[in-house]
Amino acid sequence: MHFLDQAKIYIRSGAGGPGAVSFRREKYVEYGGPDGGNGGKGGDIIFEAVAGLNTLIDFRYSQHFKAQRGMGGAGQNRTGAGGNDLVIKVPLGTQVLDDERETVLADLTEPGQRVVLLRGGDGGRGNLSFKSSTNRAPRQVGPGWPGEEMYVWLRLKLLADAGLVGLPNAGKSTFINQITNTKAKVGAYAFTTTRPQLGVVRHRTREFVLADIPGLIEGAADGAGIGDRFLGHIERCRVLIHLIDIHGDTDPVEAMQIVDEELSAYGAGLDEKPKLVALNKIDLVDAELVRAFSEELLEAGADEVFPISGATGAGMDALLDAVLAYLPVATVTERPTGEVEEEEDRKPWSPLG
Repeated sequence: MHFLDQAKIYIRSGAGGPGAVSFRREKYVEYGGPDGGNGGKGGDIIFEAVAGLNTLIDFRYSQHFKAQRGMGGAGQNRTGAGGNDLVIKVPLGTQVLDDERETVLADLTEPGQRVVLLRGGDGGRGNLSFKSSTNRAPRQVGPGWPGEEMYVWLRLKLLADAGLVGLPNAGKSTFINQITNTKAKVGAYAFTTTRPQLGVVRHRTREFVLADIPGLIEGAADGAGIGDRFLGHIERCRVLIHLIDIHGDTDPVEAMQIVDEELSAYGAGLDEKPKLVALNKIDLVDAELVRAFSEELLEAGADEVFPISGATGAGMDALLDAVLAYLPVATVTERPTGEVEEEEDRKPWSPLG
């Protein structure tokens, strides 16, 4: 299953049913008269957040959603049946935006949360409702109110407690594989990670969700590389883990400053989030070099530096302890785990349930 975090769809609520023209024709009843009922209400368009989903890929193949229209009224003052509401199921963290992608119409962050985005049209009036002292046999009816329609954008922002950022080849995939059950791809080339990853970390009887996004490079906030598109997935994180490669070609201080500048340029409060600096791959250098780079990072503005090794697991406990300090005491995870782009055992699903 491929990962998709944006999709454009067309939605239309149901139109109201028309009213009925009808007159009483009953045997042995002296007086007749109009008895046409009103039409039924059209169905609403409802968005519902459901657990267990982490991609919008289904909306690539289903892009038009129309609710049922109301039924027409009938004689004997019978109101037509209302149209069925159309419930569109989306992953947790999905935002619904207008066609210009400037206004957020709905933000679905809780399991079971529902938002009525388009209301169905009301049913038309039957001829009985037009009866008056001067119009004893009306034949006019209401046709029913039309439904609403619009194009909307769905934008998914993954829900995670902690976010993992860093330059390409900083060792983020190895790191998340070490502390979660994720099986992220690891390669000796830039941008091995091309899609966000989610994993559940279990540490000291507690759990939290960790999100890994593709590596950032200089100019990412302006569209360079691929990491800028996925920065939105860490907007909801409570704390960021900045992974720095101590054995890489880029100086650790420069690497920290590049990512900090891109987070600040992107906005959305990313530069204001608590950030833990993790100096990775310490198993490849000596202890003296680790101390030297740690001191340089502290002088450059890092609050605290955690020397770690994603390959061996060294230093992980201290880092994860620091992450827990930023999370609620009762962090319980019910969100999906594993690699976002691969879900081999998931049963077939559609946005309509």
